[in-house]
Amino acid sequence: MGFSNLVYPGANHTRFHHAVGCMHLMQKAIRVLRFKQVEISKDEETALCIAILLHDIGHGAFSHALEHSIVSEISHEEISLKFMKKLNKEFKGKLSLAIEIFEGKNSRKFLCQLISSQLDIDRLDYLKRDSFYTGVTEGNISSDRLIAMMNVKNDELVIEHKGIYSVEKFLIAGRLMYWQVYLHKTGLVAENILVNILKRAKELAEKGVELYASSSLKYFLYNPISSENFTLETLEMFSKLDDYDVLSAIKEWVNHDDKVLSLLAKMIVDRKLLRVEIQQGIFNESYIQKKKEKAIKKLGIELDEVNYFVFHQEISNQAYNLKTPIYILNKKGKLKDIAKASDQLNLQALTLPVIKHFICYPK
Repeated sequence: MGFSNLVYPGANHTRFHHAVGCMHLMQKAIRVLRFKQVEISKDEETALCIAILLHDIGHGAFSHALEHSIVSEISHEEISLKFMKKLNKEFKGKLSLAIEIFEGKNSRKFLCQLISSQLDIDRLDYLKRDSFYTGVTEGNISSDRLIAMMNVKNDELVIEHKGIYSVEKFLIAGRLMYWQVYLHKTGLVAENILVNILKRAKELAEKGVELYASSSLKYFLYNPISSENFTLETLEMFSKLDDYDVLSAIKEWVNHDDKVLSLLAKMIVDRKLLRVEIQQGIFNESYIQKKKEKAIKKLGIELDEVNYFVFHQEISNQAYNLKTPIYILNKKGKLKDIAKASDQLNLQALTLPVIKHFICYPK
């Protein structure tokens, strides 16, 4: 959830909650499919539970923020896979089938779709869970109803026709949760400040500047880490790194001699964040330049340091992707894409990506 708890104080649930919840839903889905005469062996059942339990194990502290700052060119999915392969060695190959399903390489397509698709167990858990803890009722989907309507046809995971309205609600709920929670402007600016704090700390570490940090955080600050040199030692250090390492370092960096690091750290600790503006179109270059000039004067920083305090990006969300459709199984046993099967006009609109632009600058 990153810094969503700055906006929604209840959003303090962990990825562990989510992983255990996913496994619970997966067990339900397996029971439903078996009841509908879908053959799932004992080994496949175990593999599905392992894969969904470990699907997010590669996420670092503060969710996606670490992917863009202290490690580069390696995604959390790749790190998850590295953890799973290491565990597979320890358990003498017992995770091989789970890894095959997680990578989408299993010949039974629906097994892979339960782990990763537009209507996977992961989404069924996090939308409902995040809606509950934030109090944003728009995301409150009926996971049980969707699972009860699951079936398999032509090796595809499908939803029976009776569940069409639940799927529509699920897609709309996902869109609303993205704009109201995951891409909320306060969470967005706080996460970007965190990324900039870690980038600055790494920049100082590369110059040999002494920084307070736990041993695991120090490892990532003082060593360039990418997919090429992500060793078993790196994996071990990554597993020890959590939100507490990052927050305790930030609290200490408030008093650091480096002005940029100190100012950024203060923003998070005192919750005096940058101002953020969001709009549909791209921000004018002269407008951005004015904000940079103001920031240099106001904060007393150098020209090459202003990008830490004034930055602009685009954010986007596509509620439904036609490339990996959700199929509805009609009464005649035929499959139809939800976008065509639905009688809701706005569902077609959900296939278009919504792109917005934001700029952050000092108040």
